[in-house]
Amino acid sequence: MTEQHLIRVMIVDDHAVVRSGLAAFITAYSDLELIGEAENGDEALVRCQSFNPDVILMDLKMPGKDGITATRQIKEKYPDMKVIALTSFQEDELVQNALEAGAIGYLMKNVTARDLAAAIRSAYAGKITLSPEAAQILVDTRLHKHQYEDLTQRELQVLKLMVKGLNNTEIASDLVISTSTVKYHISNILGKLGVENRVAAVTTAIQNKLI
Repeated sequence: MTEQHLIRVMIVDDHAVVRSGLAAFITAYSDLELIGEAENGDEALVRCQSFNPDVILMDLKMPGKDGITATRQIKEKYPDMKVIALTSFQEDELVQNALEAGAIGYLMKNVTARDLAAAIRSAYAGKITLSPEAAQILVDTRLHKHQYEDLTQRELQVLKLMVKGLNNTEIASDLVISTSTVKYHISNILGKLGVENRVAAVTTAIQNKLI
């Protein structure tokens, strides 16, 4: 490739050893050019203006401004820059927040040099690249979301009262329905949430902010 076609890459990570390892990966490929590094989100924002990278490898958990906040601000200010989240963590919320912030990829730090280079090229071309772990999290989230959306308005009302700690008789009184109807709704709720008892249903409702 001629020089003007090199993909300009910037690394953002608070660990020097990680930056050094990633730099070695990048410099091994003739179509990639490492043009800068940053130790935190604030520094990344400043250096985006100076270095004008095409693709940014962004750690998510850093002191000060974290990678998700930095990604969101970078995408707001420089919408054409592509950000790949590169992290050791694969929590559901972290994956979703990174992608919602504008990241075009989500990879684990144990990625191979070849896979990282391929992800950088894909990001530059505007294509999403996800680690198998991140992809599975998104699939699971969509499946769960679909299940939750199946709850009827009455089932949500019953679930809300369950979260408040009301028993079946109290729920029946509050909603002016029979206890047998309450039991019917609770059975449906457990089935749709994929849980076995009301304690698990309440926990799921709180964790997923269903009510």
